[in-house]
Amino acid sequence: MFCLLLLTLPLLGNSVPIVQDESEAKIVGGDAAQEGEWPWQISLRKKLSGSWKHICGGSLIHPTWILTAAHCFNSAKNDTSCFMIQLRKQNLYEDDHLVPLEEIIIHPNYTHFFLGFDLALLKLQSPVQLTETIQTIMLPEASQIFTRDMECWVTGWGNIAEGVPLPSPYTLRKVQVSLMDALTCDQEYTQRSVRESERMILDNMICAGETGKDSCQGDSGGPLVCNVQDSWLQAGIVSWGLDCGAPHRPGVYTLVTAFVDWINQQIQ
Repeated sequence: MFCLLLLTLPLLGNSVPIVQDESEAKIVGGDAAQEGEWPWQISLRKKLSGSWKHICGGSLIHPTWILTAAHCFNSAKNDTSCFMIQLRKQNLYEDDHLVPLEEIIIHPNYTHFFLGFDLALLKLQSPVQLTETIQTIMLPEASQIFTRDMECWVTGWGNIAEGVPLPSPYTLRKVQVSLMDALTCDQEYTQRSVRESERMILDNMICAGETGKDSCQGDSGGPLVCNVQDSWLQAGIVSWGLDCGAPHRPGVYTLVTAFVDWINQQIQ
């Protein structure tokens, strides 16, 4: 069963219930992030029952811009009043300082995460002050090739096991994952060679993960980052998956290099 990689977590100090898909998803096989790690990670919040609830991850790519997944906005697509941003926090809902949005830009070709183009840009109302714990992540050049031998990580606040929500205090988690190109990933999913017109995993996607190591629901929109010559570059955006952490089912990510020119055009 396909699972949108959204998750809503319980808020501290209120009675908002956990809302979970039939197919739960999470940072699988990971560990708690250390203070100061992944300083570009953000939490996308949505106004639900009077509270700002985590629904997706994202990354700070510029003092004024956030990169996330388009499918995080399947409802109230461009209503900025419904959404806020929390910059890098070790624990969700702990001393929040939410940042309002000025604009939501969904890729014009996006219709469904399964068809690709699953990315969105969020413009903040004012630039954020960069610090030791709040930093931007570098985007790759369009020509950058990400390979299996690179050190790559994905981070988020998703569930920690099947049906097991991330417990309080909702500490950011990380897992190191192996990359897989789109064609190889497609063959993993289908267990057969397929024609171009039949592919599930398209060339504007990249896969990462292995049995017991994955990203999924609640991690949507978050960054897949790789160490390239001692610099961190964002390779992917958490998009979708099938049976998180299962054999032959690596997580599927929007490939940033396929869209970096479009991203830069919007930012500039």
